[in-house]
Order: sequence, then C-alpha cells, then structure tokens
Amino acid sequence: MKNKLEKYGQQQLLRFENELTKEEKDALYKQIENLDFSYLQVEETEAKSDPKTVSPIKGMEIAEIEKNREKFEKIGLEVLENQQLAAVLLAGGMGTRLGSDKPKGVFNIGKTKDVFIFQTHFETLLKVVEKCGKWIPFFIMTSEKNHEITVDFLKEHDYFGYNKDYVCFYVQEMAPCVDFDGKILLEEKGKVATSPNGNGGWFSSLLKDNQAREMLEKYDIKWINMFGVDNVLQGIADPVFLGAVIDGGYEIGAKVVKKTVDTEKVGLFCKKNGRPSMIDYGDMTEEMTKQRDETGDLVYKYGNVLNYLYDIDLLYKFKDQKLPVHIVTKKVPYIDENGNLLNPEQPNAHKFELFSLDLFEYAKDCLPFVVEREKEFAPIKNKEGADSVATAQALLEKNGYKL
Repeated sequence: MKNKLEKYGQQQLLRFENELTKEEKDALYKQIENLDFSYLQVEETEAKSDPKTVSPIKGMEIAEIEKNREKFEKIGLEVLENQQLAAVLLAGGMGTRLGSDKPKGVFNIGKTKDVFIFQTHFETLLKVVEKCGKWIPFFIMTSEKNHEITVDFLKEHDYFGYNKDYVCFYVQEMAPCVDFDGKILLEEKGKVATSPNGNGGWFSSLLKDNQAREMLEKYDIKWINMFGVDNVLQGIADPVFLGAVIDGGYEIGAKVVKKTVDTEKVGLFCKKNGRPSMIDYGDMTEEMTKQRDETGDLVYKYGNVLNYLYDIDLLYKFKDQKLPVHIVTKKVPYIDENGNLLNPEQPNAHKFELFSLDLFEYAKDCLPFVVEREKEFAPIKNKEGADSVATAQALLEKNGYKL
C-alpha cells in the first residue's frame, strides 16, 4: 500500500497514521486499497462540444404519442407483465441544498401530512404494478454517505406499501477528491475524502453488487428505466414510453420536455457526428439557440429530465467501455497538515464524475419522448426559487396530489 501511495505521490494520506487506533488504521488502509487511482490521470481541462459536429435529433411529439397510445401501451405492458423491466433510482445524493444533512429522498415535502420524496416514486411505481398485475424489480443506488440511513428509512416506512422482495439496494462507487495540486484530501485523520463518481457509474456499480446482479439475472431483465431522485412527478416504468421505444427499434429512450424559450439554460438532446448525445446550453452558438423549423418550433428543443430507458444488451455490450471522466470543482471540507478540519468558503477541490449521457453516443439511435412539463416535471433542487420545494408542491397539487 505504501509503495502504491509513493508511486502516485499521495503519501500525505498516512500523515496522521500514528494518531489512529488499530480499527481506524484498518479502515483507512482498506479505503486506500479500494481507491481508484486512475482518476488522478484525468486532465483538468475538457474540450467543449464542437457546434460543427452537432445536428438536430428527431423526437416523438405529444400528438404522435396520443395517436399511438393504445398500441404503445399494449407493447409496454407485455414487457411489464413478463417482469422484464427493472427500475433504477439514483439516490446517492444528500439534501444539502435543501438545508438538510440527510439523503435527499427522505426530505419531507408534505404540508398537512408527511410526504417524502422517496414516497412519491414508490407510489408512482405502485400505480404501474396495479395496472400490469406484476411487481417490478426496483433497484435503489445509494452512496457510502447515505446508504445506511436510506435503507433504515425505507424499512421503517415499510417501503410505502411496495413488496420488499423486489427492492434491492446497492452502493455507488466513489472517487477521490483532490486539491488543485492533485493531492487527495482527507476528510478525517483516518478517512479519505471521496464523492460519488457521477450518474454514469450506475450500471458498473450495479454489476459489482452480487445481490443486484443476481436479481437482474433472475428476472431475465431486458429493459432498465433509470431515473433521478429529484423529480417527484415523473412517470416511472411508463408502458407507453417503453412501447414507443420498442416499437421504433431504439436502444435508448429519454423522456424530455420541450424548450419553448430560447434563453432557457438546459441540456438539449441532439446528434454529434451522427450519434445521439446532448449539448450544454453554454456550448451552443447564438444561431443554434435561436434556430427554428418551418413549424416555428426551436430546432434544438428537447430538454433533459434524467429519465432514460436502456436496452440491457447495449449496457452489457459497453459495460467495460471507459466513459469520459468529467472534472467538477467544488467546496470540500478537509483536514489540513496540522490536523485541523477546514470548511472552505470557496471551491478548493476537484471531484471526478461519469455522466450517463456519454453512453448514448454508443447507441445507434435514441428516442426523445416528449412529456408535458406540468404533468411530469417537478424537480426539487433548491430550497427556494426555481425548481424548489414550493414549485414542486404546487405542481403536485395541480395534478391532484394531496399534501
């Protein structure tokens, strides 16, 4: 282990070794042993998307979905009745921006009664179970920081009526946090500072968990619906969405909301070099941002809401493919060389993340599936203002949800 640290120039991780108990030393050694040092080779700068390689992508509008709803739903329900779709909830984050030190999913958004973010997802899934008559395998990806609290919370609330035999937790892989000199930080004298490695690591983490992998194989899963914890109004395991993706012969589908104002800062689905992808608002030229088609719609208009359908064959095919590592600059509390815990007021460290959207470029094509904002998009990201608890509450109530 010490040779490994010397090789990468990270001997500072053992700076306080002599102050630790045997148990603390063992925990630190194990953490270092499991640490992925390959992140340290990642370059700090990333190339922005070249607008010259970007072209529009064809999506499925609401009118076409409604016209074919019955056909799509029949196709999707057949898969659900055969229990060949699994739902995967990305729930590794904490509710820090909401003023909470607990997992975001346990945040209470009720007004007159308890309504938890996790609860909204379980209740949505239960409606689909009622429609198809079969339980849907439900995977919940947590992180080292919130796993135990998440599991205990859902057990305590009896999974909000969901069959616990179909719920499987697994822990997301972690990446080290480094300072601007490339030195890995300590968050305690005997603990390395780490953070979840982004939503792109969800499938590789799942396959490394024996129980999760066995459940995938037990039900001969063909499709996976992966979604984020933020959006309390999203449609999960939606048979119409599933049927549309299957009917069109796509390997990936993505629920999207239409961008109507050209100044809205949202990631947009597109094609890059003929492959499905996404472009950040900041990477678009002014001409691309304002460009409209013959119907008056924006040409680049399909906004990402983090709700994807994957053909599992595609995931297996590229499971060993190295996705690009994105570097995010954040504020990370750390132990300084004198053993003091510092909470920086300015960003002081790099975190390393994989993005699930990077996998899209390995697919032949992707179906952007348009949903109505007011019916399926109520993200909770902020304590106040846009995409906040209050805006999500208002949309839930508008859709008949009693808070």
